[in-house]
Amino acid sequence: MKLIEHLDDIKEPFKNGVVTIGNFDGVHIGHQSLLHEVVKKAAEINGTAIAVTFEPHPMRVLKKKNHPPLITVYEQKKELIEKSNIDVLICIPFNKKFASLSAREFIEDILVKKIGMKAIIIGKDYTFGRNREGDITLLSRLADDGGFEVILNDWIIAPHDTFSRISSTAIRNLVIEGKVDDAQKMLGRYYQVRGQVIHGRDRGGKLLGFPTANIKLSDELIPKAGIYAVTVECLDKQYQGVANIGYSPTFEDYQFTVEVHLLDFKKDIYGENIRVNFVKRIRDEKKFSNINELSGQIKKDIELTKEILSI
Repeated sequence: MKLIEHLDDIKEPFKNGVVTIGNFDGVHIGHQSLLHEVVKKAAEINGTAIAVTFEPHPMRVLKKKNHPPLITVYEQKKELIEKSNIDVLICIPFNKKFASLSAREFIEDILVKKIGMKAIIIGKDYTFGRNREGDITLLSRLADDGGFEVILNDWIIAPHDTFSRISSTAIRNLVIEGKVDDAQKMLGRYYQVRGQVIHGRDRGGKLLGFPTANIKLSDELIPKAGIYAVTVECLDKQYQGVANIGYSPTFEDYQFTVEVHLLDFKKDIYGENIRVNFVKRIRDEKKFSNINELSGQIKKDIELTKEILSI
């Protein structure tokens, strides 16, 4: 996949460009369906499959406060889009100047003239451009003169829900509620956070007998506090693990942490970047009477995690 992060880097239009546009936060099953159709259509017309997105997320520019946490950081979003076999990912720097561009200018000057769009595939309700004035109606009106085809992609219905479609908002809410196994059904993969292993309070191994990797997160969206069965990508391998998110109430120091105990693992990974995939929430955080009681519960959590991850 070719990555373009500035429109000025496009020196000539792409051959028979088949385009989709979106923020693609989460690159969930709905997004994947859209990208698949772009790749399929490009193959049919001997063209170029192109995804257009924005960085930072437009809400970060248009709403300085009260914007939702991202499901996927930019690096992960690029990786996931590349897996869809898209030929070109164009990431447009989003700022106030770009936000002032009319939808018509965006279509005619950027999509058609600059990128070489011959077909665009979008969802039924997708809007873009200044004041969200760009929609299916405007695209259809400009299609003949612009020499491009407008194709609508059907919504993907959420599992076990005949009325709601898969959306970034729905996934975000599930993760916040700790329902990571339900989020997995919409994402098509486990929800993942990334970060660097840093020195923590150094009591997991010494006090409890279960050393943990304390993570300085790159991500914004954190699952609900509690204990989770996870898999961990580290040192080019994948391990099973138990993650603890929260404030460790037994120790009463009330510092929020995300830490993971990797099963059957004894290597020093301070400073390493790891990825944690959330499979299932096991239980709430709980305050225990003493260290032995907490240690005993951790043993039970580990056994339950092994059962969950062996299914």
